[in-house]
Amino acid sequence: MGRTAEKNRETSETQIKVKVNLDGTGKSSIKSGVGFIDHMLDLFARHSLIDLTVEAEGDLHIDAHHTVEDIGIVLGSAIAEALGDKKGIARFGSAFVPMDDALGRAVIDLSGRPFLVFKAYISKQIEKFNTELIKEFFQAFVNHAKCNLHLEVLYGE
Repeated sequence: MGRTAEKNRETSETQIKVKVNLDGTGKSSIKSGVGFIDHMLDLFARHSLIDLTVEAEGDLHIDAHHTVEDIGIVLGSAIAEALGDKKGIARFGSAFVPMDDALGRAVIDLSGRPFLVFKAYISKQIEKFNTELIKEFFQAFVNHAKCNLHLEVLYGE
């Protein structure tokens, strides 16, 4: 059976489907209509070796807020379900990520208690993407994955 989960969410604004395999190889198929989120989730799958499928439709003609937040909700729920009773996992994890002039740090505790610390200066727009939605994504994610997550850009832009 493995550590897998499939979760769906349908609201008046979005229809989201997520599949995760925590014991995967990093394969992904991401289709959200939000290019920046597609790119970030693809990188997440590739570097975590989690197989990830995301199919999302949302009210992008208004903005990306509902789509981005709901993907965070469904992804968090799927990961929580796939972790099950959490037997055999390392509860804590951390990583430093250098990206040219910037250095980021991510620290996670799969504690069962949702909490987010988000300390990052990110310019207001990346192409057409409102970067304020990044924090909204992670807040939705931690609330539903029930994890404690600290994300910081230590320096750089």
